[in-house]
Amino acid sequence: MDPISASCFSLHLEENAKAILEEQKQEEQFSAIIVSCKSLSYYEGKKFKAVLPQILAVAIAATFHIVVGMSLAYSAILLPQLEESQNVTGSIQVTKTEGSWIASVLVIFTPAGALVAGVIMDAIGRLNMLKLASIPCVLGNVLIAMATNVPMILSGRILLGIGSAWATSPAIVYITEIAKADLRGSLISMAPGFASLGMVLVYLKGWFLDWRLVAWLTNIYVVVPAILIMFIPESPAWLVSKGRIEQARKSLEWINRFQPQPEHKSESFAEMQLAYLQKEHMIKKEQEAQSLGGNGVLRKLKMFARPTACKPLVILTGLFFFQQFSGIYITLFYAVTFFKDIGSTINPYLASVFIGTVRFVMSIANTWFMRRFRRRTLIAVSCAGMAVCMCVSALFTKWIQDRTTTHTWVPVLMLLLYVVASMLGLLSIPWTMTAELFPLEIRGVAHSISYSLAQLLMFASIQCYYDLTNLVGGSSGLQYFFAAVSLGALLYSFIFLPETHRKKLKDIEAYFVDNTAYYSLTCCKPKSNAADNRQRKPIVRNPRVASKHAKMPKGEIEKILLSRA
Repeated sequence: MDPISASCFSLHLEENAKAILEEQKQEEQFSAIIVSCKSLSYYEGKKFKAVLPQILAVAIAATFHIVVGMSLAYSAILLPQLEESQNVTGSIQVTKTEGSWIASVLVIFTPAGALVAGVIMDAIGRLNMLKLASIPCVLGNVLIAMATNVPMILSGRILLGIGSAWATSPAIVYITEIAKADLRGSLISMAPGFASLGMVLVYLKGWFLDWRLVAWLTNIYVVVPAILIMFIPESPAWLVSKGRIEQARKSLEWINRFQPQPEHKSESFAEMQLAYLQKEHMIKKEQEAQSLGGNGVLRKLKMFARPTACKPLVILTGLFFFQQFSGIYITLFYAVTFFKDIGSTINPYLASVFIGTVRFVMSIANTWFMRRFRRRTLIAVSCAGMAVCMCVSALFTKWIQDRTTTHTWVPVLMLLLYVVASMLGLLSIPWTMTAELFPLEIRGVAHSISYSLAQLLMFASIQCYYDLTNLVGGSSGLQYFFAAVSLGALLYSFIFLPETHRKKLKDIEAYFVDNTAYYSLTCCKPKSNAADNRQRKPIVRNPRVASKHAKMPKGEIEKILLSRA
């Protein structure tokens, strides 16, 4: 090699060495960001007091679900009371067709409300959306309480459907964004717990009070949460996404006020979390700008074409189909009527109270189940239990109707056990996943879309209750149908449902890049590729371990560069 070429090559080696060191420096800075994210859980307080503000904020946000549960179960006490007063002068006359519309119209308008809620909550915030939800709820209850005909009742139910959508979507998203990864499932399950409490309250009041008075009293459960919500902070993740950093700082300080000062750190835990949220938001924005281009609505529409959005949407839609047609909500909306049809001699209102109470107790217990067990395991046990209970109940219902047995309590007991089984997984888990499975940038809209699809399926199942009963040959055939759908849900969830138990939202999002079906019982994680085989850096950097390129002898660096040249 001539001197000039040798000199040029030496200069090339020196420039490449500098480039390697600069590239490594950038990689180390990025790794430090990731490490800081992964190590946040290391600094979190382990005592109950440390998460107390978080639990309080979640409880207040989820309190709106009480009125949601009351609205869902209201038709169960309204329709029997209207039917009993058919011969009373001045009472509202209701046909079976009108009755099915009164029960189901609540959910047919919920999708439209959920879509609007998704857009508005991403614009004005999660908590402001909850405050806004109180308006249609109050108006709907007032309209029902003052109703003189069926159209007024239907209009009130429509307003309640819209208000329910405006309350549930932001509440679930808010809980998802402020909850710790290991507590997220348990805290989200507080929402259906409050909804179950609302159902118990309606069944109890309907047993003793007139349906008009029940509607008036429901407004108490709307106004109180709207006042309480003024005392908790907005979602820090949403505030960071809107560039409101100072407000995000105050929000994190409120949520983490009892978190201990991290050891060997000058900044507080709230400051560490804020830095991570800012950096994560910046990285995602850069990635979206490079991969999607455009901005605003167009960018979000493009994101729905990505596997991280479309795959969970399809999987959730299928899961909600099995949920709705397994009878979970049909038995809720027609609780009193359903107990009369199966031939039980137990007071149908009392049996409905039992159902609501069991749902409420299981909602509380579910906070423990969701924290301890995997989602797929819970759904598998839930679906199997529901199928067994419905088969036994159907068998005894047939015997009761044929007068071959006097054990009229068996269908009621089986239905109570059926509710217990449903609360373990198939009822609660799909609703929690509507906020877990989607990326932050479209979480509000995506949650609302999946919620809307679920409500449409719920409307279809509730609306066809009488037709479906006639088609399958009565109440016993209907219960066999519910059992078959429950077994279908078991198979579907085993094949397609990902595991999200104790998974970071970022890891859940990464799963859908390469995966659709989930054939094994292992935890969900993205498929490995060549890029993932790089050596992982230690969580705690050892000062004695410097850059391997910086520590290498000069001859070793030249060998590497020669091999790359």
